[in-house]
Amino acid sequence: MNRTSIRRRTLTALGLVALGGTSLLSQSCGKSDSNLMGDADAAAKVYVAPGSHDEFYLFCSGGFSGNLTVYGLPSGRHLKDIAVFSQYPEKGWGYAEETLAMFNTSHGFVPWDDSHHPELSQTDGVPDGRWLFINGNNTPRVARIDLTTFETTEIIEIPNSAGNHGSPFITPNSEYVVASTRFSVPIPQEDVAIKRYAEKFKGTISYISVDPASGHMALAFQILVPGFNYDLSHSGKGPSHGWSFFTCYNSEQASTLLEVNASRNDKDFVAAVNWKRAEEYVAQGKARELKANYVSNRMDEKSRIAASVTHNSVKVLDPADCPGLIYYLPTPKSPHGVDVDPSGEYIVAGGKLATVIPVHSFKKMLAAIEAKAFDGQIDGIPVLKYDAVIAGEVKDPGLGPLHTEFDGQGYAYTSSFISSEIVKWKIGTWEVVDRIPTYYSIGHLCIPGGDSAKPWGKYVVALNKITKDRYLPTGPELSQSAQLIDISGDKMKLLLDFPTIGEPH
Repeated sequence: MNRTSIRRRTLTALGLVALGGTSLLSQSCGKSDSNLMGDADAAAKVYVAPGSHDEFYLFCSGGFSGNLTVYGLPSGRHLKDIAVFSQYPEKGWGYAEETLAMFNTSHGFVPWDDSHHPELSQTDGVPDGRWLFINGNNTPRVARIDLTTFETTEIIEIPNSAGNHGSPFITPNSEYVVASTRFSVPIPQEDVAIKRYAEKFKGTISYISVDPASGHMALAFQILVPGFNYDLSHSGKGPSHGWSFFTCYNSEQASTLLEVNASRNDKDFVAAVNWKRAEEYVAQGKARELKANYVSNRMDEKSRIAASVTHNSVKVLDPADCPGLIYYLPTPKSPHGVDVDPSGEYIVAGGKLATVIPVHSFKKMLAAIEAKAFDGQIDGIPVLKYDAVIAGEVKDPGLGPLHTEFDGQGYAYTSSFISSEIVKWKIGTWEVVDRIPTYYSIGHLCIPGGDSAKPWGKYVVALNKITKDRYLPTGPELSQSAQLIDISGDKMKLLLDFPTIGEPH
């Protein structure tokens, strides 16, 4: 399969776990409820004849399996497991001598991780089918998979980080893979009492450069940020190219009873980072060299033998010394996902505890910066006024809105975790126009190209964390699930329901 074919057929699922395929064509003894199955023609819409190919690839992170799974859509057929962060006997990965170095870290040999958020390389903001990146959340790492071979070729460790959840998000021409630390740490590392959290703990935002020819990764620089929890990210495109956006919560900087104490503020933040300006500051020598041990591992393409390199320092920028580098956009409440619409104008946040979906305007943000419409500052980072940057709020988005993707036809689709549904709303009017239940407790969702400048649309995939009564019983531990939903018409229609392995993200 050449890269052009992969480009045409690629769909990424943010954090979907390894899938176990079944379809509406399969039947078993027991009850059947047609109300939960979609239209009568659903089977025909997902049927791919033997010997025929699916329309899209679905790349799914394996969660706590540490690996990656490839499926075809619309059939849901399982095509391949790709070994990444965890030993995999079927492939000899982590057992064959040639592969052992891929698991080296500054903490030693670590043959497991919690993998999230597969992200495709891009050209002009559109997936290009060259490489796929995926994070290791437990031991902060980012891996690169070569899509000519569908094999892991590189893994780089990220220093000054804990809980590498907010990664690996690509910039529009694959200049950088971007990562943020979910849990702040003492920087530099030292033994510090937790009661000194607000004083001593900091977060980092990392920019990992990607060589445009080989794909080789290198940690270009990090940005030191206040000790909040930096959760997820997406990069700007079009007019907002050169910026990255990160959700962060625990602006209270609480260190005990986090369920209560980290949710007291009505608003937390989206951090807007001007990475083009960061490049300028690094070129001007504004970054200081900070001691930090981390390891990068790479599979040699000719010998097929992995080797490791240990690094001892990283360039770090401090926003207090770099005006215009970062701005905070107030965002309700405990925001999780942040997504940028295909035009690059609208920045959509999913506040887990919010009653609305806040949509920020990039144009208004620039105007607010120019007018210095600030509401204070935190560690040298200006806080913009909420009313100065907000474009609109989506009312009645369901309970627990998390993530949003786009169909390229002027509509957005948001997952709501607590109310177990996908909500469709119109960009610009912020009006909810449709909603469909999911089974159950949806987390992420994905649309073909739905986080890019040119979505393919056609389907949305719900990535659900709980199945309850959806499948034949298999003991006390229940599967999770994915559901394929047709979005080609005005109303969303369920087509396919299939179980997954591990927790979907």
